[in-house]
Amino acid sequence: MQLHVARLCMDCEEVHDAQMCPVCGSETFAFISRWIPAPERRRRPRPPTPPDTVNTYRELLSPAPAGPSGVARWLRRGAVGVAAVTAVGWAWQRRSRRPSSIDPVEAGDK
Repeated sequence: MQLHVARLCMDCEEVHDAQMCPVCGSETFAFISRWIPAPERRRRPRPPTPPDTVNTYRELLSPAPAGPSGVARWLRRGAVGVAAVTAVGWAWQRRSRRPSSIDPVEAGDK
């Protein structure tokens, strides 16, 4: 008889494994494993799994690095865009102020 199916008759205190007590015919019983812990029947015991609250606390204590927010990203892109437009405008103005290599007086003589 296996421990996880053994029953104690509450009327005559007989240990059995049937639905009805074989001695008195009573159906009032309690499983023996209520008082005697049965060993685990698996060959390898199941690894203990941490509860969800433990994982939640671990995530709170060491959060994964989050990327920049959407606002910060748009501000950075805007700053880069303004800098690029300013650099192009500065180069355009510098080019237009440079004196030309052709003298207007010489061009009219020819």
